Amino acid sequence: MTIPAARDIEHYRDRFAIFENLTYINSCSQGALSTEVAAAYEDYLDGLRRHGSPWEEWVGVQEEVRALLANILGAQVSEVAVTSSASAAVNAIASSFDFANGPSTIVTTDMEFPTIGQIWHAQERRGARVVHVPAGDSGVVSPASITAAIDADTALVSVTHACYRNGAMNDVAAIVEAAHGHGVPVLVDAYQTVGAIPINFAELGADFLVGGALKYMLSSAGVGFALVNAATTAQFVPTTTGWFAARDIFAMEIGSYDPAVDARRFESGTPVVPSLFAAKAGLGLLAEIGVDRAWAQSSRLHDEIRAGIEELGGTVVTPREAHGAMLAVASTDEHALVAAMESDGVIVSSRDGNVRISPHLYNNDSDVTATLASLAKHRHLLA
Repeated sequence: MTIPAARDIEHYRDRFAIFENLTYINSCSQGALSTEVAAAYEDYLDGLRRHGSPWEEWVGVQEEVRALLANILGAQVSEVAVTSSASAAVNAIASSFDFANGPSTIVTTDMEFPTIGQIWHAQERRGARVVHVPAGDSGVVSPASITAAIDADTALVSVTHACYRNGAMNDVAAIVEAAHGHGVPVLVDAYQTVGAIPINFAELGADFLVGGALKYMLSSAGVGFALVNAATTAQFVPTTTGWFAARDIFAMEIGSYDPAVDARRFESGTPVVPSLFAAKAGLGLLAEIGVDRAWAQSSRLHDEIRAGIEELGGTVVTPREAHGAMLAVASTDEHALVAAMESDGVIVSSRDGNVRISPHLYNNDSDVTATLASLAKHRHLLA
């Protein structure tokens, strides 16, 4: 595949029809729809019309998605479990821990997405104990604070790569190093960074990394994943399972539990096949462009947006030196400001009192201008 020169990244904007009518700068909620992803759904429907149930093709698409995820995220194909959501991936991982007969403490943070906190607290019924480490004044969780929370009963450290509320990005590599120094595995929730920020799973060293395809990975809902470190996780075998997690999915064995020995053991039942077609198209487009190029483009726009907000007297709560793929802007009424900006044709979102602005590879300077103009118009809603 020939990758166009970096100067041609603007060319890809034409693939996303939403920019014909709106300033879409909300990839932290959902990636913009490309012509490739729209066509992929048609390909799926066409297969139904022509063949009825082309299972061999569908399984093949899943394997192509697995390979694309591995390529984009610096993992081995055998380390990728394709799931229906990040929640499904985390639930499968959680089921592989024996909290009643082994270490029972889960160390996590107060920056997590609800999926993470809720799943870990659900394990309290199985004997787990959950400890939340707060973010410091810098807005991030320090490796030292994670280390201080680890003791001999710690089973897992679970940490978000970037907070969905304020965009702050933790130093995950340092947290992994600190936890591993105590012999404790680490799960990273990277949903708010995968596809936007370059990640190399092998270099990161985490034991598990979960995410999904619908945001910066340019796809749609219905495809999540877990990266499972082959060198450190062989002892973890889930009890949450399904026929696609079997060693041989077409053996149709009902007399025993024979899970795959690679990351597929964390999968479950029939995948969301239409979403696999969309993921193949979206991930293929992302691989063609390159996450490094995407991050170079959006990082520049982040700087322009931050500077413009500060000129307006607004407050960017996302740390300057530790920002992920979005900027969070303090508001006196987050919902009113999101609605007001939508009336100007600028699509953003909000969480925890902040308006979230999240440029991606398809955004450009005209989007920055429109976003800042809308914020200036509604300056009275900035905190």
